[in-house]
Amino acid sequence: MTATTPSVLFVCVHNAGRSQMAAGFLRELAGDRIEVRSAGSLPADRINPVAVEAMAEVGIDITAEQPKVLTVDAVKASDVVITMGCGDACPIFPGKRYEDWTLEDPAGQGIEAVRPIRDDIRTRIETLVGELI
Repeated sequence: MTATTPSVLFVCVHNAGRSQMAAGFLRELAGDRIEVRSAGSLPADRINPVAVEAMAEVGIDITAEQPKVLTVDAVKASDVVITMGCGDACPIFPGKRYEDWTLEDPAGQGIEAVRPIRDDIRTRIETLVGELI
């Protein structure tokens, strides 16, 4: 990555659903033009299998990803921090661009409920890519 490559951090509570789907879309749509990170304030032990299934339906494989704990360093190293329901657990640093995406939590939901969340995330990622590249 070069100094001119923007970097985005997606943060949700468990880093198992929304943030992983967002990171998967951003990697797919931006390639190496944007550095992608994701983390959770209370990471789960594995990615939500329904999120994995929903992404597989659109040809994106996130099975290799693991939930990661949110660190101050990850926030400091990112240009854009996108939170998804982690509230006060997300540290705020001056000079960063913050967005809070209100998205339903896919945890415990079936594929029919997760598809619209996935599609909403894709639309937001397409907009973000357009803004950053």
